[in-house]
Amino acid sequence: MSNTEQKPEEHNEGHSAMIKTPKQLLVTVALAFLVPIAIIVMLVSLVTSTMSTGAGSAALSPEAIAARIQPVAGFKLVDANAVKELKTGQQVYETTCTACHGAGVAGAPKFGDKGAWGELLKLGQDELVKNAIHGIRGMPAKGGNPSLDDVEVARAVVYMANAAGADFKEPEAPAPEGEKADAKPEAAAAEDSKPAQASAAAAAPEASQVAAADDSKVDPAGIKLYDTICFACHAAGVAGAPKFGDQAAWKPYIETGMDTMLQKAIHGVGAMPPRGGSQASDEELRAAIQHMVNAAK
Repeated sequence: MSNTEQKPEEHNEGHSAMIKTPKQLLVTVALAFLVPIAIIVMLVSLVTSTMSTGAGSAALSPEAIAARIQPVAGFKLVDANAVKELKTGQQVYETTCTACHGAGVAGAPKFGDKGAWGELLKLGQDELVKNAIHGIRGMPAKGGNPSLDDVEVARAVVYMANAAGADFKEPEAPAPEGEKADAKPEAAAAEDSKPAQASAAAAAPEASQVAAADDSKVDPAGIKLYDTICFACHAAGVAGAPKFGDQAAWKPYIETGMDTMLQKAIHGVGAMPPRGGSQASDEELRAAIQHMVNAAK
């Protein structure tokens, strides 16, 4: 017999099946079904858990959901007789002054620019505060925000001046009326209130225009952008900006179309810096423009 020849017994053993009993057959069939199903279940569980948590974020936590669905505008009850909590200089600058002083609009000294502030600082703190409260050249009284207290305006002036190299002292909040040693006579108090009443009366037409404007389809983010940034120039028509609610001033702009107005707002035009000196998105700018257009119709 040659080496290449095999015995019949060896040949049969090489080709014999691995499953030799009915029990082994049942186990094999069961595993053939259960193993793939188990793998599929584990993969689905892994994918769904990753998607539901945002890859490790807390996007669907109760706090995050509540923050996303809360209304844009809110309100809170306050005591009309309570002492007003005055803003800091930085807070006033960021909500009112930055629209012009952030980019140096209409000759406003740019924040932190020592060269632009140099000559102004020589006037002294009192004179600068006086100009800021009553307005000067293209700057409206209190930067166009009549709701500001004189102390808040003074704090904003000190904040900007000190950022340009001055060493002004920030004014403190005045003592409550009940704690003043010498109360003013009623007549004198009435005289002092006239400027504030005049400012409120000047702002009244604008408030009525806002109420009359049809903003039902305007994104509230655009209205908020106007109230915090755009109003600084458009409320008083600073540096040629079309005044809020002025139909004649807005007519030529409206005739160019929304797309043209949006592009000018994005890239800046005249004394207006790109995006009005803000970080607003294109959609927010479009909504702010629409808010102003609605008031001018």
